Amino acid sequence: MRGTIFQDSATSLKLWFYAIYIMSATRCGISAKQLERELGVTYKTAWRMFKQIRSMLSDDDQPKLSGEIEMDESFYGGLEKNKHANKRQHQGTGGIGKTAVFGMVERKGRVVAKIVPNTQAATLMSHVIERTMPDSTVFTDEYPAYNPLQRLGYQHKRVRHATKVYVSGEAHVNTLEGFWSLTKNGIRGVYHNVGAKYLQTYLNEYAFRYNRRHSSRAMFHAMTDQITKASFAA
Repeated sequence: MRGTIFQDSATSLKLWFYAIYIMSATRCGISAKQLERELGVTYKTAWRMFKQIRSMLSDDDQPKLSGEIEMDESFYGGLEKNKHANKRQHQGTGGIGKTAVFGMVERKGRVVAKIVPNTQAATLMSHVIERTMPDSTVFTDEYPAYNPLQRLGYQHKRVRHATKVYVSGEAHVNTLEGFWSLTKNGIRGVYHNVGAKYLQTYLNEYAFRYNRRHSSRAMFHAMTDQITKASFAA
């Protein structure tokens, strides 16, 4: 199929579509090793198919988020104490030695999750401006990087996690915390460990599934439609 990830592939379309079906049928994903066993191909072939399919699952062309939006930063990666001594970063807490990610989610709507080089205000606000509509109501914790939100025209409400307050009226980030938990548990349980180089594609896959959680359309058809659309748009 010219213009798609299937073009010039020595692997049959039957196996490609079976691979998509297997990936679409699971809630938390499937490893390339399991794909190798299911398809009866080499691990190298399974990994290439797995990577190609997942690379198409980006929702960057979707409309901006609007309404009530939760925002939160998180960090992905193993604990420093569990790493080999020669791979440990300097001593510290929080995101030391981990990959920073930033997420935004509409309540009862879509999620956006992106790797960021840091969690400073300038970095996070550039994503906010790019992916959200002005005048939205934004909910965050007390992290200072969110201070510019009101100046940028957003209605900004905070919850004080530092004082062990996780819900204050309508202010909370529990929706986004739930998405972080889903992705981290999925990566830990299925993939065990994901490096920074490929983390964004895994986030895209989990966001793709999350954003279609209320759809009546089968995930297999959603994936094949997206793969075809993304391939021809490239």
